[in-house]
Amino acid sequence: MLNIDLHTHSSCSDGLFSPEELVRRAHANGARALAITDHDMVKGVAEARRACDAFGLDFVPGVEISITWNGRSVHVVGLQVDENHPGLISNLDENRNGRVERAEEISKKLEDLGIYGAFEGVLRQVADPIVISRKHFSRFLVDAKVCRTPTEAFDRFLKIGRPAYVFHEWTTLEKALGWIRDAGGVAVIAHPGRYEISEEALLRLFDEFKALGGVGIEVVTGSHGRDRYPYFARLARHYGFLASAGSDFHAPGESYLDIGALPDLPDGLTPVWHDWF
Repeated sequence: MLNIDLHTHSSCSDGLFSPEELVRRAHANGARALAITDHDMVKGVAEARRACDAFGLDFVPGVEISITWNGRSVHVVGLQVDENHPGLISNLDENRNGRVERAEEISKKLEDLGIYGAFEGVLRQVADPIVISRKHFSRFLVDAKVCRTPTEAFDRFLKIGRPAYVFHEWTTLEKALGWIRDAGGVAVIAHPGRYEISEEALLRLFDEFKALGGVGIEVVTGSHGRDRYPYFARLARHYGFLASAGSDFHAPGESYLDIGALPDLPDGLTPVWHDWF
């Protein structure tokens, strides 16, 4: 298997590194190909492309789109999208609306729990408030020494059902797949093992995703455990999905997989990149 990482985040959304720094780290880790997939944002794609050209990496332009499905937040990665497609850009702009309001609500919930200064703390992390995410709040809670790790922050405060969780209505699965398709890309369900839904619901999601033209799922990812790789490999074979691999890298130490340092896909799968390089 080529060393390929098709799910990473830069400081244009909720990663800590600039696109160029991401590429530099991936290259140092032996990556052959890289995608940048910021949340509802393609702002960093051009810089990442230039950096990949400079370091000799194959580049895949991408985006991670937030959707609401069955009352839950689910993420769909679009790969090989045209980052200059006007429709994609305008739809992503619209999907980001409401992040500031959600951040203010999360901050108020944290204040009610005796944790102050969260909104100001996350503002210091971002160049543009429109990109504020729960990841930023998780880092604030670590910096404030309320939690030891970002994962603990999600588990105690920020996940669905936790005291600082705020629901937000994103776009639909159908619309997101349409945006990706219109921009010339292919759609992949991100980290399917991360969603706290029943197996029955997950299979319904896969059914709908395939019926709407989705082509792949992430089998190897830093956002669900290695013990889940064989399970999602079986589902990929069952549905005829292409298999993707991505670290979901945001910053060092926030995932057990570093950028550009992924294990091989399980046997018997067709990679989503099978005809790209």
